[in-house]
Amino acid sequence: MAISMPSIRLPELPSWLFESQTAKNQVTFDRGFIVIAMSMYLIGLIMVASSSMPIGEKLFNNPFHFVIRHAIYIVMSLFIAAIALRIEMHHWQKSSWVLLLLAMFLLVAVLIVGRTVNGSTRWIMVGPINIQAAEPAKLFFFCYLSAYLVRRRDEVRENFKGFFKPLLVLFLLAFLLLLEPDLGTVIVMAATALGLLFLAGAKLWQFIAIVAAVLSAIVMLIVFEPYRLARLLSFLNPWADEFGTGYQLTQSLMAYSRGEFFGQGLGNSVQKLDYLPEAHTDFVMAVVGEEFGFIGIVILLGLCLTLVIKALLLGRRALEKEKYFEGFFAYSIGIWMSFQTAVNVGASAGVLPTKGLTMPLISYGGSSMIVMTLAIVVLIRIDHELRLQSIQATSKGGRK
Repeated sequence: MAISMPSIRLPELPSWLFESQTAKNQVTFDRGFIVIAMSMYLIGLIMVASSSMPIGEKLFNNPFHFVIRHAIYIVMSLFIAAIALRIEMHHWQKSSWVLLLLAMFLLVAVLIVGRTVNGSTRWIMVGPINIQAAEPAKLFFFCYLSAYLVRRRDEVRENFKGFFKPLLVLFLLAFLLLLEPDLGTVIVMAATALGLLFLAGAKLWQFIAIVAAVLSAIVMLIVFEPYRLARLLSFLNPWADEFGTGYQLTQSLMAYSRGEFFGQGLGNSVQKLDYLPEAHTDFVMAVVGEEFGFIGIVILLGLCLTLVIKALLLGRRALEKEKYFEGFFAYSIGIWMSFQTAVNVGASAGVLPTKGLTMPLISYGGSSMIVMTLAIVVLIRIDHELRLQSIQATSKGGRK
């Protein structure tokens, strides 16, 4: 005899409950930024170790002098990143003018109490640490400019006054930088600022006029300074004075030529053996080319290109969601990193004049390492807040 069981009907659970559980399982940050940054940290540590051992042995009787310091800088960068990652973007926006004043203070302080190396006064000594004032000045100025474009976006688009105001701030910073002197940083800041103003909707004729004025000013700065003119002439034909003004570039070109397609192998660079000056800082890419060849250069530039593209796409996504400060800030970081990478590689390959700019996250240098890490932290934070906004919007839609 078959026994029929009464059907039990379970109560329906609200749909928003499942959606909230799904939202909790969603990734709220872009792991790609972390993977790229850690990869570049590792490559940079290896290349600094390879390129700095001869000079470390010569100057400090310790081949690991620069390697140890570079590793300490990476640890410091990660510690600062862990703190900065908790800072919400609206705090960056509200504090943008304070950061600008701090940048100006550092640039003035370096002229008063700074340390002079190779004729340039760019570093402030704080115990065993050297702070290069120009590095935080770049990030803080881009933060200020992004906040300004949010406040004055319509003014920038409609009249020349709104377009010109932030350039006055840039001119003041450029004046302080040129007193060090540091023309390379001025060029990077100017290029990034103009690119950001163009993306913000500045009129084309204003943009062309300012670009022409900036280029004219740079040409005058080069022509009327003997050492800058000598650098330009040596860049055009380094072999004309290969043991004088063209020495560094000719040694760098020889490093690239020895690398060929697959390189000589890690540690087998000849040019780093006290032939190529600044092999572990400004010209580290030449050692990469010599030891890992064309393939190594392409892989490293591919990482940089991926980071830049992700920053620019993040900026566009932020603007689409009406997060204008975050969008402009992400754009400025992307333009800054791409331009600085291009100048560094171009200078070591003889495509551009030598400008003394580091390779982001690769070259030896604590200030550059920490500031570039902060820039990546800002990108991660922007992406995190956009993802949280999407998750919250989905949860609210489910509750309805």
